[in-house]
Amino acid sequence: MSLVYEVNLREKEPILLDGYSLTLDDLVAVARKGKWAAIAPQGRENMEKARAVVETILREGKMVYGVNTGFGKLSTVQIGPADLETLQENLIISHALGAGAPLPEEVVRAMMLLRANALAKGYSGIRPQVVDVLVDMLNRGVVPLIPEKGSLGASGDLAPLANMVLVMIGKGEAFYQGKRMKGKEAMTLAGIRPVHLKAKEGLALINGTQAMTAIGALACYDGFSLAKTADITAAMTMEALAAIPAAFDERIQQVRPHQGQKVVAANLRKLLKGSQIIEKSFPDRVQDAYALRCVPQVHGASRDALAYVRQVIETEMNAATDNPLIFPEEGDVISGGNFHGQPVALAMDFLGMAVAELGNIAERRIERLVNPALNNGLPPFLTANGGLNSGYMIAQYVAAALVSENKVLAHPASVDSIPSSANQEDHVSMGTIGARKARNIIENVQNILAIELLCAAQGIDLRGGQPAAAARTVQKKVREEVPRLEHDRELRYDTAAALAMIKEEKILDWTKQACGGIH
Repeated sequence: MSLVYEVNLREKEPILLDGYSLTLDDLVAVARKGKWAAIAPQGRENMEKARAVVETILREGKMVYGVNTGFGKLSTVQIGPADLETLQENLIISHALGAGAPLPEEVVRAMMLLRANALAKGYSGIRPQVVDVLVDMLNRGVVPLIPEKGSLGASGDLAPLANMVLVMIGKGEAFYQGKRMKGKEAMTLAGIRPVHLKAKEGLALINGTQAMTAIGALACYDGFSLAKTADITAAMTMEALAAIPAAFDERIQQVRPHQGQKVVAANLRKLLKGSQIIEKSFPDRVQDAYALRCVPQVHGASRDALAYVRQVIETEMNAATDNPLIFPEEGDVISGGNFHGQPVALAMDFLGMAVAELGNIAERRIERLVNPALNNGLPPFLTANGGLNSGYMIAQYVAAALVSENKVLAHPASVDSIPSSANQEDHVSMGTIGARKARNIIENVQNILAIELLCAAQGIDLRGGQPAAAARTVQKKVREEVPRLEHDRELRYDTAAALAMIKEEKILDWTKQACGGIH
């Protein structure tokens, strides 16, 4: 489906790419909401300086890797001046491989933005007008078709980025206005002239970590959204189960002062403040099960992990990740390893595990809601007519299946490595695989929290009494789209509606309306 551009965003100032200041929120605005991007004047100047170094090398005939040599194991083969443009085109054509379904449009747009931003940093030796073509494609809605599989994560995301560049040179395939077509046709319809690559430019475009970073950046953003949403659904479950709030006392958090734990406990105190249900919780109980009592410790640890991931991602978003790098002030061209995706790979595995745990503990809360032995007096499977009706029995099954799948997906990709390029590239990161797995885990947890939202709402209905302002508001909004479950019906429509509420961050918006929001 083609991105629907938001006119109000396009009318504002574009995101300026200088290689140093791009944020996660900027990336989401461009990749998901259609905000425009442009090369900052300083970025253009930086690229021109680096390109001047490449031109000097060509005039002097020096043998420099990536400028006038083959690539990888073939780096010892010098290429004559007459073949330099053919070398760059051959590089793109030969590397543009892959497998699997096309990457989602938002991921490809994020890739394009990130590569343009990295090039604007001014260490790659590419002409500014080549990057202008990439930015024009982004702004006019040309989305290269990029297979989701095929990157080792070093030397960067070669295969995915080569598929991106294929369209820049009038080849490959692309999506334009919702239709799949030849890359050249998409460029023509968008009014963009394909570029002819010169020395160093093909390598500059594909030697980087932008596929894994694009997937990871969007996943990281969604992870933060899920962490907040999980606090809200947990609080609603606590209302339904008449939980004991003592475990969220500020003093408990202060003596084990992990930042995430403190934030989550403060959120829960805010979300439960004024709840008449909680105030009247069962006097014969002194503590709750871990899935309720330890929410600050579990959700908080995931939040701390997410904070680390964000730091890695935003650093990588503004990094020069190709090879060789050009340092215009000294006139040096240095081969290094900034294309290696290990920092992102480790962060992606950490992200997947952190978000999987949000789903893991949420499923245990769902089990407590539907299980009559655990739900403090609610009907079995949250239905008043059990036996004739199954209620939310299978909803818990689905959540359990997703949790189990996440346990497989959470196995780290970054501990694996397979040598390539005749053993020249003998250790690789598998970071793009880790990023894709994290994205899949997030999709599963979005569904798990959608199920918890529905079960908690049903539990509050059955419990009766006055919940806190946040739960009351969210409950009311949910009930506008999903009626209380009186008799069995096709729950797939209910879960789809709840999933949309979570993905579109409506739960967060409603909570903000009710109590000013949470951190």
